[in-house]
Amino acid sequence: MRWVIPVVLIISVALSGCVSGGGGKMGAKTLEVGSVFHDGEKIPKEYTCEGDDINPPVYVGKLPEGTKSLAIVVDDPDAPAGTFTHWIAWNIPPTGEIPMGIPKEGEVNKPIHMLQGKNDFGRIGYNGPCPPRGHGVHHYHFKVYALDTELHLKPGSSRKDLEKAMEGHILAWGEVVGLYERK
Repeated sequence: MRWVIPVVLIISVALSGCVSGGGGKMGAKTLEVGSVFHDGEKIPKEYTCEGDDINPPVYVGKLPEGTKSLAIVVDDPDAPAGTFTHWIAWNIPPTGEIPMGIPKEGEVNKPIHMLQGKNDFGRIGYNGPCPPRGHGVHHYHFKVYALDTELHLKPGSSRKDLEKAMEGHILAWGEVVGLYERK
């Protein structure tokens, strides 16, 4: 019976890592997130700087009860200077889909009522994959968060502001990772 206590302790510690992070509530990675590309597949050119540079549709399943809004962060951890943010948005209605082609700063935001922040290009809205030529394949993480509230952030807020505002409000999250390379 001596082994029961350590096993229970290990399981408790492992589970606590799924529900807390940075001092706030952090839901488990249980959202189903998909797009027009599957996890680990190439992102179609139209969603990149070499195409129309519009966001792809993002599908979200298994939303937990109590979800009031969604947030999305799209980034490239393979960028030469470190993780590069391509898109942040929040107060997205939890309908199961973030539609393709969300208007950027200055355009009328009709298809969906949500707010967008500043990306690392210095612009508000989505700017797609655009890795340096010859730099190899980059991995683009489309991370979606189910939140228990709507966030009180101004349009154009930073990723750091978004992450701080989400602390303690994440019910669940998930991601789909797409690949892109410019030769």
